[in-house]
Formats: sequence, structure tokens, C-alpha cells
Amino acid sequence: MQLRIVLQPQRAAVCRLSPDAPIPDWAHGKFVSITRTHAELSIVCDESSAPNDVHADRGWRVFEVVGPFEFSVTGVAASLSGALAGNGISLLLIATFDTDYVLVKDDVVERATAAFRQFGHDVS
Repeated sequence: MQLRIVLQPQRAAVCRLSPDAPIPDWAHGKFVSITRTHAELSIVCDESSAPNDVHADRGWRVFEVVGPFEFSVTGVAASLSGALAGNGISLLLIATFDTDYVLVKDDVVERATAAFRQFGHDVS
């Protein structure tokens, strides 16, 4: 399965807040993902939106897998993670209703792009 993947221009931060924290006003930008569990409130947002005093891992880049994909489509995440794992690149995968996003650290973007292309994906 060939996927169309687009590298987004912004850098992202992965932020961790306490599980009972309210969703902060700064959680905005072109790409935002908010997940609350019993253990944490996790916010992925534009790096420039994340305050310096928030526990965050910065320097992530966002690859958008151009969708939409039906929920019945199989192998998308496996193809993406397999391409990166085979090249020793860790990732953060975020799925939405329509598509998937693969986040990698900024220092491995070129290697990730090459790995996706090795797997036959169209990356721009």
C-alpha cells in the first residue's frame, strides 16, 4: 500500500500535565492532540504554544498521512512504524477520525523521509 505523506512545517511539543488539570488556553495551533487518561493529560501542540514552565519534550516534527482512511483499512500504522523501526527511528503515532500522524524528532526527519520512501511511500 503506497501512502501519501506530507511533512508539516511546524515543530511540535509533547506536554505532560497532571490528570486532573484543566485543558489550558495555550493548547492551540495548526496541530493539537489532547488525550486525558487516569494517569496524565497529554497535549501535543505547536512548540511555540507550549510554555517554558510546562513539562514538555520539544523538537518533534509532524508527518501527515493524507487520508481519509476508512476504519476497515488495515496495515497503515504497521507500514509507517515498520519503515521507521527498520531504520532505528522512534516515533509517536497519533490517529484521528480521518487519518494518521507520525511524529519523529527533528534530528531524524531526513532519515525518516528516506525510510518512508524505501517502503514505497510518496513523501513531500
